[in-house]
Amino acid sequence: MKKLAAIAVLSASTLGLSAGASFADYTLNILHFNDWHSRIEGNNKYESTCSADEETKGECIGGAGRLITAIAQERKKLEGQNVLLLNAGDSFQGSLFYTTYKGTVEEEFLNQMKPDAVTLGNHEFDDGESALVSYLDKAKFPIVSANVVPNDKSGAAGKIKPSIVVEVGGQKIGIVGAVTNDTPELASPGPNIAIADDVKSITAEVEKLKAQGVNKIIAVTHIGYNRERDIIAKIPGIDVVVGGHSHTLLSNTDPKAAGPYPTMVDNPDGYKLPVVQAASYSKYLGEFKVVFDDNGVVKSASGDPIFLDKSITPDPAVLARIKELGAPIEALKNKEVAETTDVIDGSRENCRAKECAMGNLVSDAILDRVKGQGVEIVISNGGGLRASIDKGTVTMGEVLTVLPFQNTLATFQISGKDLVAGLESGLSQIEDGAGRFPQVAGLKYAFDKSVAPNAGRVKSVEVMENGTWTPIKPDKDYLVATNNYVRQGGDGYKVFAEKAKNAYDYGPGLEQVVAD
Repeated sequence: MKKLAAIAVLSASTLGLSAGASFADYTLNILHFNDWHSRIEGNNKYESTCSADEETKGECIGGAGRLITAIAQERKKLEGQNVLLLNAGDSFQGSLFYTTYKGTVEEEFLNQMKPDAVTLGNHEFDDGESALVSYLDKAKFPIVSANVVPNDKSGAAGKIKPSIVVEVGGQKIGIVGAVTNDTPELASPGPNIAIADDVKSITAEVEKLKAQGVNKIIAVTHIGYNRERDIIAKIPGIDVVVGGHSHTLLSNTDPKAAGPYPTMVDNPDGYKLPVVQAASYSKYLGEFKVVFDDNGVVKSASGDPIFLDKSITPDPAVLARIKELGAPIEALKNKEVAETTDVIDGSRENCRAKECAMGNLVSDAILDRVKGQGVEIVISNGGGLRASIDKGTVTMGEVLTVLPFQNTLATFQISGKDLVAGLESGLSQIEDGAGRFPQVAGLKYAFDKSVAPNAGRVKSVEVMENGTWTPIKPDKDYLVATNNYVRQGGDGYKVFAEKAKNAYDYGPGLEQVVAD
């Protein structure tokens, strides 16, 4: 067993306590959020950046102003109690504020929130060490990740703690962090930062904390709900998992939720522990109470995420600061590029699981740009699409919200056999909501997701030849276009990096291709 039972037990009545109470019970309140993704101004109903007009109409959800208000309100309600604020990563990437300021705006507001610990998400590595190291240098909060391992040549060396111990209400709380194992495929940590195995790294750190006498240990992880629930929560010594990466909504009242909040999981050491996430984009602030006994064993956990809609008034000083920071990018945001007669669906739940309108738009735009070069096929990663576009005038700001990564158009040649292998990999993590799902143009395919991953989900692939859909030829080389991230092996398309011929990754920016 992880923790030994107390040798002597005094009854509640003997000590003058109410029935069900324990002399040594310790209650900890945890506030948390994850996958903020630079939604500084908040979101409209299409999960695109909220406009000033939508804010006036009360249609905005989340954003820095509401987050800061909600955190302050909850801390005030819980004054005198034991409270932690935790962030489970991916504050970077997702709006023009990140594109313009490369993380300094997100950090400014995080510093104002005063989190007790923040872990790194994969998007914190999108710009290599340049944005990451600045973030590490200016953070006024502890950054924890046990499996991010910089070497001596890295500017991040010595700036990321595997774990910390904080004292809250006279009790020591251990907090250990970790990022998803496939961060090198999803982002660009660079040659001087290794990503070690999450389970091994967390386990080793838990043992160190236990050796220090810490019996309450929280894992703040950017790994994804399924793995956090099924694997991380099973690590002996872990008492709470506060997660991120999969943008999972857990709730006791919302029918769209992926599970209860918190989700209670059986640990092999014979106790249950809570696992939580709070969706994404600052739409929710998670809040739950955990009651521990004297041995640090969780007795109960309860709560529900707080929806940050118009009922939460944004902090006026924060709104003024956002307006000031946004001034240099307003002209770009407001440039009109098109009109649409309907919503263009770029929602995460659709574009990572099936054909979606935004996937078609982006793939068709790429094909249109390179059709004069003989390109026949386009494959786009569903995870590269970050928002929908609503009906009416389309601005450059909306296009950049959909495509914030500054990826460039890439072309290459590859055999039909290897192209099918790429599709197979792209379909391998639908259950996890991974970003690799293939949105296509000039190609159609059928798949069966009931088949085990990488075991033949692809059932047929056809390409357009001379105006007719024709089965793909395994030994024929096809000219393909995508974005430079996918071509270089991102989102699991390793076969494109290894098997591509005559690759060129430096075409125009994807956002300009789509705008055009």
